[in-house]
Amino acid sequence: MARTKEFDPDAALQSALELFWQRGYEATSMADLVGRLGIARASLYATFGSKHELYLKALERYGEQHGPGIAEELARPGPALPAVRELVARFAEEAAGDDLRRGCFVTNTAVELAPHDPAAARSVEDSWLALERALASALTRAADQGELPAGRDPVALARMLLVLMQGMRVVGKAGPGPARLRDAAEQALALLE
Repeated sequence: MARTKEFDPDAALQSALELFWQRGYEATSMADLVGRLGIARASLYATFGSKHELYLKALERYGEQHGPGIAEELARPGPALPAVRELVARFAEEAAGDDLRRGCFVTNTAVELAPHDPAAARSVEDSWLALERALASALTRAADQGELPAGRDPVALARMLLVLMQGMRVVGKAGPGPARLRDAAEQALALLE
């Protein structure tokens, strides 16, 4: 007869996400995970696989928690440009107000693992592509509705905003102060006028 799990895998995954997000992949040991999750190493391996597999599952969970709302915000009916502006401004404020300096888990993964980890790189690219597509769709709608000046390329603008927003998360994690982030957001948004 199979033994039942003596822990909640969903809660354990959330705890692992928080630990990886706070410390990063390399700085988080299996001993750290065992201690934080409060489960035996064998149970951790049996449920989630390797540390790498657990990290990728935590990254997927992060995307499920933080990604879908953005696309919905940008797809709301009505003028599209205000939603884009609000999103960029929110990224700047969140980056400036990140007292724990955790940054964005996806951006952290891009910096730490993506250059040498194909699975992590794919996950990062999927996340960024979803954001880029949502921005491009909103900016295309804005152009169709006459909110953008003629001749602006919605896809190129979406890519520029994606790069800016991810950069704001990196700069915010370093903690230089909110003025740099707000100024960058304002200057980027001026390109939409």
